[in-house]
Amino acid sequence: MSYSYTALILILPFLLSACQSINQSSQDSTEGVDPQKRIAELQIVDCLLPGQMRMLGSRSYLTPRRPSRTTASDCGIRGGEFVAYDRADYKTALSVWMPEAELGNAEAQANVGEIFERGLGGEPNYAAAIIWYEKAAAQGNKKAQFNLGTLYEQGSGVEKDMLAALDWYRLAWGLPKNELIFQSALDEELESQKQKLDKALARKDRQISLLERQIKSISREASQQSGVNSGLSSEIEELNLMVASLKSDRDVAKSESVKVADKLRLRQPLLKRSVAQAQLDSPQTIVARQLEIELNQQQVVMPSNTSFGRYYALVIGNQNYLNIENLLTPRNDADEIAELLEVKYGFNVIRLNDSDNIGIMDAINNLNKTIGEEDNLLIYYAGHGNRVSVGDFETGYWLPSNADAPPRDTLWISNEFITRHIARIKAKRVLVIADSCYSGMLSRAPGHLLMKKANQASDRYIQYKKPRRSRLLLSSGGDRPVLDSGGGDNSVFANALIQVLKNNQGLLTGPEVFESVRQKVVSDAKSSDFEQTPEYKVIKGAGHEMGDFFFIPNTLKAS
Repeated sequence: MSYSYTALILILPFLLSACQSINQSSQDSTEGVDPQKRIAELQIVDCLLPGQMRMLGSRSYLTPRRPSRTTASDCGIRGGEFVAYDRADYKTALSVWMPEAELGNAEAQANVGEIFERGLGGEPNYAAAIIWYEKAAAQGNKKAQFNLGTLYEQGSGVEKDMLAALDWYRLAWGLPKNELIFQSALDEELESQKQKLDKALARKDRQISLLERQIKSISREASQQSGVNSGLSSEIEELNLMVASLKSDRDVAKSESVKVADKLRLRQPLLKRSVAQAQLDSPQTIVARQLEIELNQQQVVMPSNTSFGRYYALVIGNQNYLNIENLLTPRNDADEIAELLEVKYGFNVIRLNDSDNIGIMDAINNLNKTIGEEDNLLIYYAGHGNRVSVGDFETGYWLPSNADAPPRDTLWISNEFITRHIARIKAKRVLVIADSCYSGMLSRAPGHLLMKKANQASDRYIQYKKPRRSRLLLSSGGDRPVLDSGGGDNSVFANALIQVLKNNQGLLTGPEVFESVRQKVVSDAKSSDFEQTPEYKVIKGAGHEMGDFFFIPNTLKAS
């Protein structure tokens, strides 16, 4: 073992944004407030609001109680009823939404689907989730349509089907079938399927060829022997049956390959075509090709008459902890990110350093009072992270400065809390950037289909994305530990993000930021013999509508 490798093993525990901690007693950093009461008040709950008194002519009547998702504090103020939140048991939430779902309320049906997907007592029931999602989706509920897409993409409760997933995403985000963004993603998936089918065909052809040669060899051997050899005859018969079965499978695969190829030809004609063939192109295909040329022309100037609303950022840097080991870089990371956002990009920045759980939860809750429907919100978190399993379900956490060591998670801030509050915030665009262990678990969406191709700041791209809501996550890693160093005075992830934002001179999209950061993080982490890959995903259940997040320098806004 080399000295450098030995040294790495010795220092690696100190480089990670610690996922292992020292167990010490807990201290409460909040004075004058009942911590448990305040934590309970800040939770988003499934609330049954009182019925409304209405008049019908001269007669008054009371409407049925109405389900709503709001904070426990707001629910109490409005005279509502709720059961204290329990992440391991969603039966109480189910009782709130099921009556409305059975009456045909699409939003309630989508919520019931989410409850079954998350699981009663930690056990997901995907079959029940799909039933309720389909009921809501049939009524045009966007959340249910998107959630169905994720189940088809993951193969949860249904056979994995990327084409079905794409179509559900298209419906959820209001994309027409001839929209370039959808066509590009569809063509890419069809091409991938065709390549897999062609490989399967080639493999079956080789197997058939080998078996046929084996049959000929055995037949020659049988003919050279005197008398009837029942053993060889049986073997030849069995091999012939195997060949027949393989040929049948090959024919099915060939038929599927032809269907896929036909779809590809219909949606994306080859460039080298005769004039006569080109005249057969539909007007939609011609428009899509023109849009593709325009989409790929990168522009660094702002489109005319384009307003993106106000920009806000909540920047959290937790470096010093009461009960677990301190980190090295979050304060530097948060300070540099906050200054960049404030000075170069014009964000209104709220800074939290070494904040306890109530401080962070209050700050997230208070965003709802400040941010309007056309505004933008960026939440940046650098600090400890961890995860907890409940049955078959795992969830991630941010660890505040007063957090106890694992497994005591009483004061930890769950992904569920963050996601539910993001869903409640009125902002047009929300981007969460999380640099902590297991930070990718903040989103349960499987990936970012329909986001891979359209990532350049063309006028066409901006005009398409701008009106649509976005709820996105850029995480420093997936369901894994991440480095707390590797970028000088910053973490390897923060250093990459700072460089991308600092060097940018034009309008920058979320996917562009991700791709640049991802490449640098993977490379820099590898030089430390560490594997770390950032992720970029939709935050499931928070109201994403295929929008994007845009970073616009002040110099560009003023021009």
